[in-house]
Amino acid sequence: MKKSLEKLLTISTVHDPFKPQKVRITDIEELAPDHKKFSFVFLEDELNEKWSHKPGQFVMLTVPKAGEIPISICSSPTRKGTIELTVRKVGRKTEVLHSMKCGDILGLRGPYGNSFPVDLMEGHNVLIIAGGLGMAPLRSLVWYVLDKREKYKEVYLLYGTRNYEAVLYKDELRRLKERDDIRCLYILDRVETEDDKAWTEKEGLITSLIPEVDLDPSDTYVAVCGPPVAYRFIGAELIKNGYQESKVFVSLERKMECGVGKCGHCQVGYKFTCVDGPIFPLWDTKNLPKMI
Repeated sequence: MKKSLEKLLTISTVHDPFKPQKVRITDIEELAPDHKKFSFVFLEDELNEKWSHKPGQFVMLTVPKAGEIPISICSSPTRKGTIELTVRKVGRKTEVLHSMKCGDILGLRGPYGNSFPVDLMEGHNVLIIAGGLGMAPLRSLVWYVLDKREKYKEVYLLYGTRNYEAVLYKDELRRLKERDDIRCLYILDRVETEDDKAWTEKEGLITSLIPEVDLDPSDTYVAVCGPPVAYRFIGAELIKNGYQESKVFVSLERKMECGVGKCGHCQVGYKFTCVDGPIFPLWDTKNLPKMI
C-alpha cells in the first residue's frame, strides 16, 4: 500500500492528475464490429507539444453525460501531436462514445500506470504477442520499437483473433507483414470464409505460433496483451520453449476506475492495477491470487 501511494505522488503529468483536460475528436475509424479508433488533440496547443506517454500506459477519458473510462493508448509516443484510443462498445459509457462525431469535445487525464520496459528491451530481441483487443496497447509498442529500430535486435509480432472480421488495424497489419524489419505471424481461431483464408494459413490458438518463432529465448523480452484467461497458457508455452519468466511482461486492466490508486476497485492483494500496473511481470500473475 505504501509503495502504491509513493507511486501516486510521483505520477508524471503535465497538469493536475485529477483534472481532465479538454480534447477534440479529430478522426474516427471503424476497425471491426463494435470497435472504433478515435484520434484526439488537446484544445490547449501547449499540451499537444508537451504531452507524452510510454507504450502500455493508459488515460482516463471523460465521456460527457456518461462518465469516465480507462483506455489504453494505442498510438506511439514517437508520433506526437495526436492521441489514439481504440474502444470496444461494451456498456453505457462506450455506447455514448461510439455515438460521438469528429469535433466533439471530451475530457482526458493521464497518462497513468507503468509501461512495457522499452529501455530494458534495448539491445535484445522483442517478441510481441497480442490476442483480440490486446493488439491496441501493443500497437503503441510495435510502432515505438519500429520507430527506434536501431536500438533493438529481431522483432516478432504474433497476433490472434476470433476470425477475419474481428481483426483490428487490418491495413496496417498487412503493411507490417511486408516489412523486412519485423516478422509477423497471424492466426485465426476459425478459418471459414474466403476473407479468413486470405488473411492467414493458420487456424487455432495463438500459443501454437510460439514454437515457430525463430529467436534466442535467452536474449528475448516478451510483451503480451489479450484476454487474461489466456495468460496462463501463453506463459506456460513460453516457458516450455525456453523463454525466461523474468523477461515476460503482461498487460492487465482489470476493474480500473480512478486511475490513481484512490478508489481501490482494482486492488489485487497488495497491488493496485492502475498504479503498480497495468504492466506486470509474468511472475505476479502466477503468484498473486485472482490476478488473472
